[in-house]
Amino acid sequence: MAQAKKDSHYISAKESRRIAAENRKITRAFEKKKARRNVNESEYLTKMADDGNIVEFDNLHTYFYTDVGTVKAVDGITFSIPEGSIVGVVGESGCGKSVTSLSLMQLVQGPAGQIASGSIRFKASDGKVYDVAKMPTAAMNKIRGKEMAMIFQEPMTSLNPVFKIGQQLDEVMLLHTPGATKEQAKARSIEMLGLVGISDGERIYNQFPHELSGGMRQRVMIAMALECNPRLIVADEPTTALDVTIQAQILDLLRDIKTKINGSIMLITHDLGVIAEMADYVVVMYAGRVIEQGTAKEIFDHPMHPYTIGLQKSKPMVNQSVERLYSIPGAVPNPVDLPNYCYFRDRCDRRCPACNGDYPEIRTVAGTHRVACHLYEPEDKGGAK
Repeated sequence: MAQAKKDSHYISAKESRRIAAENRKITRAFEKKKARRNVNESEYLTKMADDGNIVEFDNLHTYFYTDVGTVKAVDGITFSIPEGSIVGVVGESGCGKSVTSLSLMQLVQGPAGQIASGSIRFKASDGKVYDVAKMPTAAMNKIRGKEMAMIFQEPMTSLNPVFKIGQQLDEVMLLHTPGATKEQAKARSIEMLGLVGISDGERIYNQFPHELSGGMRQRVMIAMALECNPRLIVADEPTTALDVTIQAQILDLLRDIKTKINGSIMLITHDLGVIAEMADYVVVMYAGRVIEQGTAKEIFDHPMHPYTIGLQKSKPMVNQSVERLYSIPGAVPNPVDLPNYCYFRDRCDRRCPACNGDYPEIRTVAGTHRVACHLYEPEDKGGAK
């Protein structure tokens, strides 16, 4: 009976109230810190570990403080986005990809969602380096949309249905460009619509979101992100719910835009085909952690983590007939009560005795290729060479 109680995910009403009270104290402290005004810049200015990067995630933890416990959506990730590159973040649904991007934009849904610890270093166009994790909301509002912008997953729900396209585009420039007039904002908006391949920008400018197709709405979202010439574009599954032809057009558009603005893109998707086509570097996430990272060539030609290998095997191949598409067995562990050992252990078909020990450290295996797996640890630690 004691063992059954220990393994149960259910908690009593009394325990739930206790957890909720403790978490409210934690989230109130976070919200109070973010709401401060006139904070001295020195509090959140920092330096890049590598000046060739535009973003550096350093041991980032983003948690959701719920009534049933603390959900560790992002549990200590570390990776960088070099300037002028496309970094693809890939993994199953619920692995922490979108929460990572929302943490960078400081858009995690509060008060439950909070950046608990770690750093997100971002290099702005003026040369200053900001630690986004420490910035108050008032300071973040000055760079979000101007220095970094986001293309959201669902354009229909991201665009306000009661405002015309032009009004929503103009707002970005009017907010971030002091002294800008409505005429200048309109001219800029129509110019951006043209840049994303919308030929009749004047007509689209005066239409409502529901009057446009899914592909057109996604182009509008991209135009909105480009309004202030950001240094970094975060694209959260920008081709979801689009047909294959429109998906290819959107990807081509993103690639062309990166060249034109000489910026960087953080591309989040679960589609390995999109990653293979677009990304210079790849970060593979699982259960809130980075389990493998490297160049696209390293990840696709020499995948090392059993999870990465499983993801590649689960993708259908052209001219290859199979009776049943491969799927990784098992399920992701409960993010409220994560184990101390490797999170993928119970789903892995290559587990070894070392997998019963502590969570594996991420280690460099070749060049920029890094992996967190006991199979690639030195033999004296129980792994394979």
